[in-house]
Amino acid sequence: MTDASPERDAAADGGHEVARGGDDHGHDFPGTGSIKRWFVTTNHKDVGILYVVTSLFFLVLGGVLAWLMRVQLLAPRALGEGILAPVAYNQAVSAHGLLMVFWFLSPFAFGFANYVVPLQLGAKDLAFPRLNALSYWLYLFSGILFGVSFFQGGTFSGGWTMYAPLNVPTFTPDVGASTAVLALVLFVASVTVSSVNFLTTMHRMRAEGLTLRNLPLFSWTILLTAWMMLFAFAALLAALLVLSSDRLLGTTYFAMESPAGALLWTHLFWFFGHPEVYIVFFPALGVMAEVFQTFTGRRIVGRKWFILAMVLVAIQSFAVWMHHMFLTSINLQVKTLFMITTIGISLPFDLMVFALIYTMLKGKIRFTTPFLFVFGALLLFIIGGITGVFLGAVVLDYEFRGTYWVVAHFHYVMVGGVTALVGGLYYWFPKMTGRMYDEFLGKLHFAVYFVGFNLLYFPLFVAWETPRRVFDYAPELAPWHQLATVGGFVLGLSFLIMFYNLFKSAFVGDPAPDNPWEYATTAEWAVPSPPPLENFDGTPTYRDGHLEFLDAGEVAPSEDRSSGPTGAAVSDGGVTASATTAVSSALPTAEATEVEGPSHASIWPFVLSAGAFLVLLGLSPLQDAAFPEGMVGAAYATTAVAGGVVTLGSLVAMGLEPFHGPVFEEGEAWPFAGIDNGKVGMWIFLASDVVLFGGFIGAYVFTRVAFGWTGWEPIPSDPIPGLVNTYILLTSSFTVVLALVAAEKQHKWGLVTSLGATFVLGIGFLVNKGLEWQHLFHEGLWLSTNVRASTFFLTTGLHAAHVIAGLVVALYLTARAWRGAYLEDSRSVEYFGLYWHFVDIVWLFLFPLFYIL
Repeated sequence: MTDASPERDAAADGGHEVARGGDDHGHDFPGTGSIKRWFVTTNHKDVGILYVVTSLFFLVLGGVLAWLMRVQLLAPRALGEGILAPVAYNQAVSAHGLLMVFWFLSPFAFGFANYVVPLQLGAKDLAFPRLNALSYWLYLFSGILFGVSFFQGGTFSGGWTMYAPLNVPTFTPDVGASTAVLALVLFVASVTVSSVNFLTTMHRMRAEGLTLRNLPLFSWTILLTAWMMLFAFAALLAALLVLSSDRLLGTTYFAMESPAGALLWTHLFWFFGHPEVYIVFFPALGVMAEVFQTFTGRRIVGRKWFILAMVLVAIQSFAVWMHHMFLTSINLQVKTLFMITTIGISLPFDLMVFALIYTMLKGKIRFTTPFLFVFGALLLFIIGGITGVFLGAVVLDYEFRGTYWVVAHFHYVMVGGVTALVGGLYYWFPKMTGRMYDEFLGKLHFAVYFVGFNLLYFPLFVAWETPRRVFDYAPELAPWHQLATVGGFVLGLSFLIMFYNLFKSAFVGDPAPDNPWEYATTAEWAVPSPPPLENFDGTPTYRDGHLEFLDAGEVAPSEDRSSGPTGAAVSDGGVTASATTAVSSALPTAEATEVEGPSHASIWPFVLSAGAFLVLLGLSPLQDAAFPEGMVGAAYATTAVAGGVVTLGSLVAMGLEPFHGPVFEEGEAWPFAGIDNGKVGMWIFLASDVVLFGGFIGAYVFTRVAFGWTGWEPIPSDPIPGLVNTYILLTSSFTVVLALVAAEKQHKWGLVTSLGATFVLGIGFLVNKGLEWQHLFHEGLWLSTNVRASTFFLTTGLHAAHVIAGLVVALYLTARAWRGAYLEDSRSVEYFGLYWHFVDIVWLFLFPLFYIL
């Protein structure tokens, strides 16, 4: 839209609004052969490649662990037999699940999303390029942190679902177990940053005429996936922060003596866990839709119903989590309700499966490598879906839960999704590298892969009586496990064919044309292979119902598009997209002649992520809020402090860096038309924070109900400190409003005074809170005293952490306002105000909950 000037985009990405230029434009930006480029790049295509390559590394690591497990399962083993000791086997099982679910599946899919989605939208980049780079580096360092856990006495060994009380130090005492949990916290931070970025981009930066209704199906699946990730991972973050507190600070949420412990973790985890199945599978479904359309020459049959079905699944995914808890003490009426919702969520999937099948029947199939993989994925998903129906029935779940039936079903669904994503890798490989892969080797890879997969997992349905996560089983089941082990090695070795094919083809493969697929119609196939740095020479538009490119100087009509998704632009499955340029004789506008292109390089996302890595590594050996004694403890504490300094310094440096994001002048932005990217991004982030605090408040309420609501003695007993803090925060919200008014009126000293007052009031809140806590400590109450103290200290501590984060920003804004900033552009003050008001509103819920009720 017209308000997306370079200066505004700079501030939206946390950048300094003044400077132009730098060393990342044009010829000064390092080439792809430079190592420096991969450390500083913020370009979405580079980040996408980094995601794909890194996720494949974690696939290999997880695959090696799977091989070790399969060798151990060649025959029933007594304790001490086989290549793995019992604890080592538990660690292999746990680490394999965590690596595959978190560090491979979703990042692999979002590698394609990073590369392809901006191209399909007609955008030059994602809305916040540095946040995109930050999401990758947080992901990489979280994986490195998880790897470090193996060398700290052993990684987590309580299963990938981390069920309580196995997740507390009583049962998993190694420092490495705590490090694995902290690695997941860092991973969730990466996911949150990425979700905010994708949602802002996809709602605010679509090409003119590209309404939501006409969005390509792969982009549709990423849009829905990002929304699910935003909320589901916020719930997981709540669970992980509570678990980290139990392990590091000594709180007792999940301890055996806690009245809600095991059941509380299960609720929090599976509220995330079941949407995670669709978070993994939806991008695979998008790949299937794109590839089916391309290699059948047909638009997806029932496209609008296909989209509606996906939307229904995304919404319903948050209403089925208790079917993972049918063996718990939840009453039968609730179990029956969730059995109904579980069966209900399968109905939209039936529609999507039949749409894909009918598309094949109506089209002319071309059996290329990408099509073979997505067709194979469809077959595998059908088997996984049918076998999953058994687990959705309460009575049958009693029999199958905890057996290898669940293992086989789970892998047919999840690895079925991987199969489609591998098809996507072959599909977009020519676009990403500018080279064609070897078709014969691709088909050979599929044949070996498909045989190996079914040889591995189908026998597990027959050997379903094998208990999960143990290496001892009935001797008569040994032949099936031996067959599965052979299949596991065949499946793993099939990837050697893929690695050889793609690595060789990337360097010496035949040059790829812009569109190597005859019926590919989405916008990424209308640009060169690989695309130029800023994607398009002109401005993409669908205003005439098909893809065209406007010259830099051509001004698009400015009709209002805020009323909703309308129009009939062909973005997929219709006529082939072409690179036709709408020629214009208009002179370039002032903006076109005076403004340089967007920035593409910043080292600070890397440095910031390294600092966060050091902080969490330094905190990993904490127990009961204390470091180990001696040199080891001092080394860890020093690491944490050094990491904190690096993190804070890099945040300030990012704020001062002369970085400006992509310019988006005109396009579709429903339902956020007229709202700038920064404000939309802040709203979306705060939506995830609502779920985070909801998880903590829900944990408190659930624990108190389990304890007995009336028998719960509130901590603290004196409400006066809480009441004083309520008045302090309400006053600070008023001073933030005054700051924004002063900025809009260009009143420098009014702005400085109001921001300073907000900072002082925030400090007052923390001082009052500290005095209250000190008084409780003197009374003998500590985080580990009982679950009542744990819930109070941790929940109000989370809120205090948000206040501290806000004060850091307030101090930064005050210092810059003193130098005259924000008088011409007050948006940064407005964004801070949104955050600060949210923090104050949260306290209005916490105060009565802990001090009055």
